[in-house]
Amino acid sequence: MKCLLSCVRAFAAVVLLAIGAAAGAQPPPPEVTVRTSLDRTAIWVADRVTYTVEVTCPRGVELLADDLSRDKLQLEGLEAIQGDVERRSASDGATVYRFRYLLTTYRVDTPTLTIAPLRARYAVRRAGQRLEDAAPAGEVQVPGVVIAFRSVVPDGQDPPGLRADKPPDQRPARFALLQPIGIGLVIVSAIPAVLAIAALVRRRRPRLRRPARVVRRDERAALDALRAMNVDTVDERRDVCTQLDTLVRDHLREVCGIPGASLTPPEVAAALAARAAKVPAELVTSVLATCELARYAPPQAMPSADSCRRAVEQVEQVISRS
Repeated sequence: MKCLLSCVRAFAAVVLLAIGAAAGAQPPPPEVTVRTSLDRTAIWVADRVTYTVEVTCPRGVELLADDLSRDKLQLEGLEAIQGDVERRSASDGATVYRFRYLLTTYRVDTPTLTIAPLRARYAVRRAGQRLEDAAPAGEVQVPGVVIAFRSVVPDGQDPPGLRADKPPDQRPARFALLQPIGIGLVIVSAIPAVLAIAALVRRRRPRLRRPARVVRRDERAALDALRAMNVDTVDERRDVCTQLDTLVRDHLREVCGIPGASLTPPEVAAALAARAAKVPAELVTSVLATCELARYAPPQAMPSADSCRRAVEQVEQVISRS
């Protein structure tokens, strides 16, 4: 009987020791990682810099995001303009928290701008358990950051190789030879544009009309020259009719204000009727038709010498009636 009681007591002692050891063992702390970054390492007055803190929590671990809110930032020489947080799930079940802070400075008396270290708590939460009811598992530290003011180069230092007193390297000879060629090509390419602009200006510039006395004198002189020309051959008749056509169309432009050089004979008659001009439209149309026939028809269809002389007399009537 005494032996049995001793065995029971020994077994109970072993069980109690095992339970105590199990109760005293602590699970390994979860691995929470922190990464920080800046989009620029130096700023000037009123510049803006984005400070990013990324915390990765393994499965089942939740971060107390309020510990990293914008109000918890401890800034020296900086001001927090904006802060936001983004939460996403990774492929391995981890949770990634990304905090972005938009900072700036309006001071010129602080050579260095600092962000103090932060501490953020995290907890291990079971399925269906609220974060407020979860037991705290530990805290993670966010390292501080120093932002240079004005320049990334420390004041009073001149790192070797950053500035050099030697003159810059000369351009290769081939590039020096290409410079006048390039300038010449630019000038040549600009010539067509200059000519086009000049032609446009000339086209839009109003043409000064000659005095009527001068026009009549020149037309009489041209008619006298045409009467003296021979019209026996085909080439002579073509030459006479070409000059007659030019004389009539110039007369329409100078005296009647009609762009005769760009109109066909029927269009000339319509333009004269629209302006109620004193120039006889029938004579003008007949002369222009004869001149076009002489200029463009084949030799067998060329107007006769009498037709050319009659056209000269008709042109005289046109000039004298207008």
